[in-house]
Amino acid sequence: MREIDSIKKFGRWLSAKKRKAIAVQGLDLGSFEKKILQLKFKDCLFLGCKLSEKAAGHIVATGGLYIPQSNKVAFAVHRSKLYSPNELFAGFDPKDEKAYFKTHDYIVYKEYLKQGKDSPKSIYTSLMRRLHDHSITDALDEAIEGRKVVAIMGGHSMERQAIFYQKIACLARILTQKGFLMVSGGGPGAMEATHLGAYFAAREEEELLQAIEEIKIRPKGAIEGKEYLDKDWLHRAFRVMQKYPIPRGKTKQCMSIGIPTWLYGHEPPAPFATHIAKYFANSVREDGLLAIAKHGVIFAPGSAGTTQEIFQDATQNHYGSMGVISPMILFGEEHWTQKRPVWPLLQKVAKGKMYGELLALTDSEDEIIRRILMFDEGLYKV
Repeated sequence: MREIDSIKKFGRWLSAKKRKAIAVQGLDLGSFEKKILQLKFKDCLFLGCKLSEKAAGHIVATGGLYIPQSNKVAFAVHRSKLYSPNELFAGFDPKDEKAYFKTHDYIVYKEYLKQGKDSPKSIYTSLMRRLHDHSITDALDEAIEGRKVVAIMGGHSMERQAIFYQKIACLARILTQKGFLMVSGGGPGAMEATHLGAYFAAREEEELLQAIEEIKIRPKGAIEGKEYLDKDWLHRAFRVMQKYPIPRGKTKQCMSIGIPTWLYGHEPPAPFATHIAKYFANSVREDGLLAIAKHGVIFAPGSAGTTQEIFQDATQNHYGSMGVISPMILFGEEHWTQKRPVWPLLQKVAKGKMYGELLALTDSEDEIIRRILMFDEGLYKV
């Protein structure tokens, strides 16, 4: 079914002599009412569109389905595109130290808590969240079409002053320059570093390193391992973006996608991601993130969540459930052999399997880049 998310495309469809069923998302169709009332809409979908009661009733009466936006929830139920940082951080005032708590992102999170996290208090709320997440997945699929996607997973507690934060940012910058689309879980720590690197893809490395020097300075009394709780965590990021904006015409070149969840809504999403696919359902978000990274997943030092993601990815590769087996690179030899000795077990699990030859453990950014570049997707399709 063809999807339509622009007024221009919908107008062309209405004027066509032959019209196949379509799915129309998030458009104000008030100016087309007269024409709509003259046609039939068998098997057509209208999701989150603005229509008069008369036009909506006509669409349903002639075989279509209309699901409007809801005025009972703080979020748009149907989206045709991923979030931008400006949308999620709408209401942010850099002069207000409590600015994040006034943003659209946090307002949705507060409602999420009030209405029930894992078990919403009403089936209506549950359905609205599912519809929202469905539209996010649809928009994400469109955003990554034709792109070589590489994910970096890692700990949310990694501080901006950590050596691995800088390593990840530099690595992500180079991979972005080489044409890969970088994605992450879209939160703080290693995830933010991924998007910071991609954000600087059109700038020199010296500027990236200078930005890290500026962004890493924490306030007195800051809690170790929870930098995202610093009252100026977002403020520092916005100051960097103001000082180092993406050069004109280079937005696509610096594109990256953060994929966070309101389940961990106490952690603000990474502001350096140019696109944000934020979900309510963490299970859909987490498995889907690994599924789209068909050109490799880099696992930077992390804790329980990153450990879980390693074996989620191993499961996808073990069974070939995504249609392609992709590289798994553990970044940080000491971390993955001593602090969290995942590497020996992963080697044993992968022994004799095709994905075993795509496993790597390294401290070298150059080695990671080499392995990502040499990967031939065609050789590992299943």
